[in-house]
Amino acid sequence: MSASSDTKQKKAVIRAPQAPSQQQLEKFEGFLTQKYGPVDLTFVEDPSLKTGFILEVGHDVYDWSLPGRLRQMRDMIEGLPDVPSDRLMPLIRESIDKWSPAIVPQEVGTVLTVGDGIALVSGLTNATYGEIVVFECGIKGMVQDLKKDRIGCILFGDDQDVMEGSKVYRTMREAGIPVGEKFLGRVIDALGSPIDGKGPIQANDYRPVESPAPGIIDRQPVNRPMETGILSIDSMFPIGRGQRELIIGDRQTGKTTIALDTILNQKGKDVICIYVAIGQKNSSVMQLTQTLKNTGAMDYTIVIDASASDAVPLQYIAPYAGCAMGEYFMNKGKDVLIVYDDLSKHAVAYRAMSLLLERSPGREAYPGDVFYLHSRLLERAAHLSDEKGGGSMTALPIVETQAGDVSAYIPTNIISITDGQIFLESDLFFEGQRPAVNVGLSVSRVGGAAQTKAMKKAAGSIKLDLSQYREMEVFTQFSSDLDETTKQQLAYGQGLMRLLRQNQHHPYQQHEQVILLTCALDHQFLGIDVKKISQASAALLSYFNSEKADLCRTIDTSGKLSDETRQEIADLAEPVLAAYRKK
Repeated sequence: MSASSDTKQKKAVIRAPQAPSQQQLEKFEGFLTQKYGPVDLTFVEDPSLKTGFILEVGHDVYDWSLPGRLRQMRDMIEGLPDVPSDRLMPLIRESIDKWSPAIVPQEVGTVLTVGDGIALVSGLTNATYGEIVVFECGIKGMVQDLKKDRIGCILFGDDQDVMEGSKVYRTMREAGIPVGEKFLGRVIDALGSPIDGKGPIQANDYRPVESPAPGIIDRQPVNRPMETGILSIDSMFPIGRGQRELIIGDRQTGKTTIALDTILNQKGKDVICIYVAIGQKNSSVMQLTQTLKNTGAMDYTIVIDASASDAVPLQYIAPYAGCAMGEYFMNKGKDVLIVYDDLSKHAVAYRAMSLLLERSPGREAYPGDVFYLHSRLLERAAHLSDEKGGGSMTALPIVETQAGDVSAYIPTNIISITDGQIFLESDLFFEGQRPAVNVGLSVSRVGGAAQTKAMKKAAGSIKLDLSQYREMEVFTQFSSDLDETTKQQLAYGQGLMRLLRQNQHHPYQQHEQVILLTCALDHQFLGIDVKKISQASAALLSYFNSEKADLCRTIDTSGKLSDETRQEIADLAEPVLAAYRKK
């Protein structure tokens, strides 16, 4: 009978610098019996505690030592609401005066192994996926793997400070990031800490980095343009607010430049921009940030940098942190543009992390859930219903291809998630066609629904004309004897291609695009030497901006282009362009 009852008894250990008195032991046993039933309580002398005690029952730990009570106080202070700075100190004093340590068990685990930014921990049987845990040295981690006898955690810090056998504490909180208006104009890391040397940032709220995407009922159609200022994109592959448009191409083909020009084009349009750098060189991010500052775009932009030198877990969490930041503004009714640069490196970071967590590798050694990795991120971009505030978040993910192979694993995954793609071709780039947009492989599944009436009317058949030109160009390479009509079509196509060349960091306004397209599709650039088309178009826009400002303003504000206005543009442009035609 006694053997049977002994097996039912839980083991409990009390650690203290000196043995408790008989009266204290009876109190401990009474508390434990009431909470856990019969217990076998033993005492272990621990001089390192100096004061207080630690009571361990299985994985439950009641830490009444000085470090344990300080830890509770720190958690209480961290949980205080965000208030103005003049109210912060009185709130802390008031909270400390009222605070007393809580008699609640803490679930404590033990580090089994650590290395390469991954820690395997035993003991945290109730930990949940995505929960933040705190290691004894103060470094935070996130639960990413749940097994029967252990959990796998990714570390948001240097794993040199985490030792085998050290303690790990649950926080009962999901990974999150501080958010707020004060982050505009700042450069932060993946955890929301400033890294631009401008001091701390006062947050308005704290959002989990992972949250479900808006449901169908909470969305409305994508029907407002997110103008990039890039003629070739706005005319043929328009992007709408709330859309997910992939920018894809080989290395060094101008992918980041398109995203950057789109950010620059949002100046004065009440759009919040977020640029998430994943696995980029620090020098590249600094150069981009400097460009944003020089153009005044940093005022409405947040840069989140998880560079190549940062730990893999930070690169993994960065796009989700950026998305959480964007959702804060979207839920307030704002329009947000977020750039993920780039998701190829994000997938590689996730693959490295998954292999270290001993997950089964699949195609190209990626884990089986790599599709879900990006779908749960990109599905959070949306145009919310009016009941939800009507805000929007437009996502521009960037993916790098190898030798133009869009059929590789990660590119095909993301193509199937997004609402279209802008494919940048290396051959076009090296021919000097910049941006090097391939008309045949690029597409926007939102299309004309996101264009203004003026742009839709001005763009007309430009995509079809360019496709015919590309086909004819290939065909006529094998023939030297061309009729006059074919020569005219080739000259027209060459003029269009040259007109679509655009200097970086010089986005066009809507009226400028409408004027250029109207003149181009009316064949008014025919007869101008291809090398002079850029000069002629610059002179044309300069004339309209200086002499016909009212006409330009009308197009921008109304978004419409009547037949009369179109004819007026053609008539006014004729003498300007005639000066550049061959005599």
